[in-house]
Amino acid sequence: MPLNKRLSAEFLGTLWLVLGGCGSAILAASFPNLGIGFAGVSLAFGLTVLTGAYALGHISGAHFNPAVTLGLWAGKRFDAKEILPYIVAQVLGAIAGAGIIYVIASDRAGFVIGGFASNGFGVNSPGKYGALGGFVAEVAMTFFFLIVILGATHKLAPKGFAPMAIGFCLTLIHLVSIPVTNTSVNPARSTGPAIFAAIGGSNWAVTQLWLFWVAPILGALLAGFVYAWLSEDEAPAPAAADEDAEPSDNGAEDEEASAGEDDDE
Repeated sequence: MPLNKRLSAEFLGTLWLVLGGCGSAILAASFPNLGIGFAGVSLAFGLTVLTGAYALGHISGAHFNPAVTLGLWAGKRFDAKEILPYIVAQVLGAIAGAGIIYVIASDRAGFVIGGFASNGFGVNSPGKYGALGGFVAEVAMTFFFLIVILGATHKLAPKGFAPMAIGFCLTLIHLVSIPVTNTSVNPARSTGPAIFAAIGGSNWAVTQLWLFWVAPILGALLAGFVYAWLSEDEAPAPAAADEDAEPSDNGAEDEEASAGEDDDE
């Protein structure tokens, strides 16, 4: 697939992740008497990755997340020379998605931008968790997100189910960590809303943005290196769910649909 088409797919997929996930948080989470709350937002993020991966995974691998792209590189699933173009497309998609939400939300009478679904720590954490707790949560959650992605897209994994596993994983991650950092595990997802929060006067989102680049990328790289080591021997495990399944020759690309996050966040 030509690089320009893959980058377009990453742009659209990340836009969809931010529009669906952050949009649910901004537009629907606290709607009077009918809001979807944390559980609804968690499900929305998972559904964006699941649907986006099925729709676009065969084109770009459905990373939708700079941390996923770097984790796949560390796991020997992605070419280093395409890392930067992928990340640029993802960040631009996230900004576009946040821009669409801003246009919609600002058309409401009495609109106040507030945090605009940005990620934060300290007084800007939903549960008032500090920088250390936020950092550890983001590293750990992104680590296991990448473990699920790398495992679900492995050539010996059951075929066709990777987007579901990854989408449910992202839902679980949000259920655990929204109170801590508002859940990032995706630097692009954090960047788009932070820019619009800053435009509206909430500069803290940009000031704290460093954590939501450093921690997810660190967790993703660790997961990539660990999974590459774990899967060096590609013989099927004795307790495999389907020992008679015929392994694919296409490796991760068979189920790249949902190399993520993404993800996502």
